Amino acid sequence: MDIKDTYKTITFPSEETLFKEKSSKFFGYAYPIVSEDEVKPILENLRKLHPNARHICYAYQIGTETILYRANDDGEPNNTAGVPIYGQIQSFGLTNILVVVVRFFGGTKLGVGGLITAYKTSAQITLENCDIIEKTIDIHFIISFDYQNMNKAMRVIKEKKLDIVNQEMEINQDSGLPIGKIEIKTRKKNAETIFEIFNSLYEIDINVAE
Repeated sequence: MDIKDTYKTITFPSEETLFKEKSSKFFGYAYPIVSEDEVKPILENLRKLHPNARHICYAYQIGTETILYRANDDGEPNNTAGVPIYGQIQSFGLTNILVVVVRFFGGTKLGVGGLITAYKTSAQITLENCDIIEKTIDIHFIISFDYQNMNKAMRVIKEKKLDIVNQEMEINQDSGLPIGKIEIKTRKKNAETIFEIFNSLYEIDINVAE
């Protein structure tokens, strides 16, 4: 079975983009995020940057296994702003991203269809200007072993070209001997194989990192 273990996102916030429609101005922004807690401070900064803006609409998607998303119209008619923005996030196949469109009203109403098109276009222009990258979905494991088995563990790590996230030594309270703990990560599609390799090694424990 082919396991999908990659996703697309952006690494850095985008440059500001501008789209104009019947005197209204739409400023577009995109930000890499990994939690909902990051959204509010970004929106507050944009409100300070654009104190006279009529609407600050946005959409975001977070996650690779479990998807979390939200679309917000910020006072525009229902589903005319946040949903078209979110549609572009989906169209570009992105996650862990927040896209915001700031609107300055130009005096001419755009109507429902005009708003949907304008917010969609602004989000599209913004994402087209982003540096989109592909990342792997990684599984983290904790490997534990008595110090004399360290070479055994390190040999597998080297052979399989595994990334070491963290390593530390502890003292076994019973024996007084040092215990090694190494956190490694591997692509999701290789995780089962890596687990089985370490699990079959005598005197080495492997568990999924919390």
